[in-house]
Amino acid sequence: MSEAATSLPPEEHSGNRLKPSVEARCARHPGMSGIHPLNDGLDAFAARYQLMSMAQHTIDVQYYIWHNDMSGRLLFSALLDAAERGVKVRLLLDDNNTPGLDETLAELDRHANIAVRLFNPFSFRTLRALGYLTDFSRLNRRMHNKSLTVDGAATLVGGRNIGDEYFGTGDEPLFTDLDVLAIGPVVDEVTQDFERYWRSKAVSPLRKVVDVSGDAHQAVRLPQEWQQSEAVERYLARLEHSSFISQMEQGELEMTWAESRLLSDDPRKGLGKAKRRSLLPQRMLEVIGTPQQQFDIISAYFVPTRSGVAQLLALKRRGVKIAILTNSLAANDVTVVHAGYARWRKKLLRHGIALYELKPQNNPQTAPHDRGITGNSGSSLHAKTFTVDNRKVFIGSFNFDPRSAMLNTEMGLVIESEALAQQTHQRFIAGMRDRAWTLRLDKWGRVNWVEFANEQGEVVHKHEPQCTLLQRLLVRLVWRLPVEWLL
Repeated sequence: MSEAATSLPPEEHSGNRLKPSVEARCARHPGMSGIHPLNDGLDAFAARYQLMSMAQHTIDVQYYIWHNDMSGRLLFSALLDAAERGVKVRLLLDDNNTPGLDETLAELDRHANIAVRLFNPFSFRTLRALGYLTDFSRLNRRMHNKSLTVDGAATLVGGRNIGDEYFGTGDEPLFTDLDVLAIGPVVDEVTQDFERYWRSKAVSPLRKVVDVSGDAHQAVRLPQEWQQSEAVERYLARLEHSSFISQMEQGELEMTWAESRLLSDDPRKGLGKAKRRSLLPQRMLEVIGTPQQQFDIISAYFVPTRSGVAQLLALKRRGVKIAILTNSLAANDVTVVHAGYARWRKKLLRHGIALYELKPQNNPQTAPHDRGITGNSGSSLHAKTFTVDNRKVFIGSFNFDPRSAMLNTEMGLVIESEALAQQTHQRFIAGMRDRAWTLRLDKWGRVNWVEFANEQGEVVHKHEPQCTLLQRLLVRLVWRLPVEWLL
């Protein structure tokens, strides 16, 4: 069921009472959490910017990537503005993607209302790769979690990091991604989970890693030019006139009310000390159960491994329809990870599992590293979600690969909602014809990539489309190497 949201004006801080208004709405849906999916990048940024602007008491922020670009700087500024209003801000970042941010993070950490901590920090701040030579086991484990919680009343959880690539700051978005804005009981779970990460032994205060010394009486300031460029003005103008903002301001933002719960790895996984039964894949099986009819997987990186393939085939033999969407080689520059998927394509197709590979949407000049030492997320698809029997949906940071399962910490929401699950399934199906290649086997058992052109009809590619011979050969070489556990 759905209900219009309370208006969330971004500017009138004195009039905003986020927690009371949320509590009033949740009281009408006892035991349920309100969920609003954020498919659009601009909406996803607007939700973060709005919530930070509304914060009165606390902001808890946990991300794998916080990019030093326009959107990242705007949100840094929003955190500082909140701290100036007396809001207590806690910022927890994975240290794998903080090069170039030490000075900014130190400036923020000097503020009396801001505390910054780093997950599995690097000892070498400049030549960080040297750290892998002496501390590989620890530094190879990263915190991939993504959440932002305000006043213990509303939270954002999903696949997006902080950066222009995730928020559609250009003419076209770089990634296809998905977050949810949630209110209700699940927010308490996210708050408690943040607390255990914040106090984890894998986490260090910034002051123990970076020099934060300075004049205690000097005001904390971020560069003024961060909010004065033409690009910033254009983006903020888009934000002001977005339909999402107007819906929030007019009280028309809809929520789906459903039983929801958080699944999150034990932060000790970042030190290699988490118990196997506490890892996310095992807990997913316990919470979600075994699919009986339909299983849709959307994963930026899909490395099923031998055991994973066996489980998928067992489901297929029981009559479960399985469809998988991941990045094509042309859309994903992490060749080594693509190889871990490509080696299993024929077997999956032979047993009737539907495979789709997203076409490249653009050609990014730079891309933030989203996979530790095994690559980056310079790809078109970044979402991580799956639906089970059109009844349950998982939305979070977890990729179907060994790195998410065994090395990185991950999190996500399990939402028991037929409406949301069916909406996700329909969006999955509707986008395949135009945006993805459909894979199938020809009569000789070779993989073909099929696209449907309006004028040409069906176009069949015999090799991985839009890729060079060298790229294809490299994939075949890598899938024969014993590196799957690193992927």
